[in-house]
Amino acid sequence: MTRRALRASPSLSIAVKPPVRHVNPHLDKLQSYPFEKLRQLFAQVTASPAHTPISLGMGEPKHPTPAFIQEALIGNIGGLATYPTTIGSDPLRVAIANWLERRYGIAPLNPATQVLPVNGSREALFALAQTVIDPAARSLVVSPNPFYQIYEGAAYLAGAEPYFVNSDPARNFACDYDSIPVEVWERVRLLFLCSPGNPTGAVLTLTDWENLFALSERYDFIIAADECYSEIYHGDEAPLGALQAAHMLGLAGVDKPYARLVVFSSLSKRSNVPGMRSGFVAGDAEVLKKFLLYRTYHGGAMSLSVQAASVAAWNDETHVEDNRAKYRAKFAAITPLLQEVLQVELPDAGFYLWADVSQTGLSDTQFAQRLYAEYNVTVLPGSYLARDAHGINPGRNRIRMALVAETEEGLEAAQRIVQFCKTLSK
Repeated sequence: MTRRALRASPSLSIAVKPPVRHVNPHLDKLQSYPFEKLRQLFAQVTASPAHTPISLGMGEPKHPTPAFIQEALIGNIGGLATYPTTIGSDPLRVAIANWLERRYGIAPLNPATQVLPVNGSREALFALAQTVIDPAARSLVVSPNPFYQIYEGAAYLAGAEPYFVNSDPARNFACDYDSIPVEVWERVRLLFLCSPGNPTGAVLTLTDWENLFALSERYDFIIAADECYSEIYHGDEAPLGALQAAHMLGLAGVDKPYARLVVFSSLSKRSNVPGMRSGFVAGDAEVLKKFLLYRTYHGGAMSLSVQAASVAAWNDETHVEDNRAKYRAKFAAITPLLQEVLQVELPDAGFYLWADVSQTGLSDTQFAQRLYAEYNVTVLPGSYLARDAHGINPGRNRIRMALVAETEEGLEAAQRIVQFCKTLSK
């Protein structure tokens, strides 16, 4: 019988293949990424043609990459002809260990066992959860709220559940970890935190760290400290780091130094090289040993060319100081303008402004949508960066503005926002 006859015959039925079932069921728990939500929010909106587009939505550094880093990358392009090892080169691990010692005043780390290069902190944060979570243990992963979305995805895809701790504006956006019940702590295997925070810019104090270290020891969970914004700060004092806090509290001794603590950092923001995907993990040698084993199979080796450029970047502080000065000047010029119309404060660190828009009479999504439609400026609704937890969404009625472009463009965006808010008040 021909194919046409088969289609025409009412007495014949053709079996339809069932949908593919061989997928990870945890994928269904993932929410759309914030920028996909933003794209959908803008889908039915036409941006103002009278204004050139300016995006404050994505935290992608726009300052130029230093020439010496580019030269180091090009000068070692021959490394593309060689398979890199997952553990990375000795010079890179030594450069990272030396930077940590200089930056935080800590005792030298062992580059062979306490430092591991990674392809950006995002990849490493996700992979750590897959390393330390037992999917059969009904584990919980504590995350700040709002948060970097990788924390949630890493928890779900490792077979765990996230437990969100809301940031509190009255506490400089710190999370109240004392509010977590004992029965929750008993199931926690991993705690993500970000200091300086994304999106709030808040920095943990030594008292905060002392409390977290005590909880980690009592309930035997690992702390994953995301510190990728550590080198962009607006005061005279550099943000306190996790390894530095442990050192100051006497938790870096010879017995088991930095027990249950791993720190993540990156060159992306510090050195304006987001496309290099270069960072590191440092801390507890036992955790890093298992993490290295996981990543050996996962396939996380860094190109030798990128490693050479990374050595150059970690060994130089002048470009970091220049970069920080540019952010300071930019925030000093833009923040007062926005304070005329919004509730927003200079953060401790980082390159975001976390503004309350509730006094405008618009929700965070309405504000973002109308600002885009009327002034062609993109900001990210705060509710997209948080989850409903304990009765609230702590990102609701806030917007995140990434001041990553040059000062002139940032000032233009701020002036448009001021004009927009003033039209709302009328």
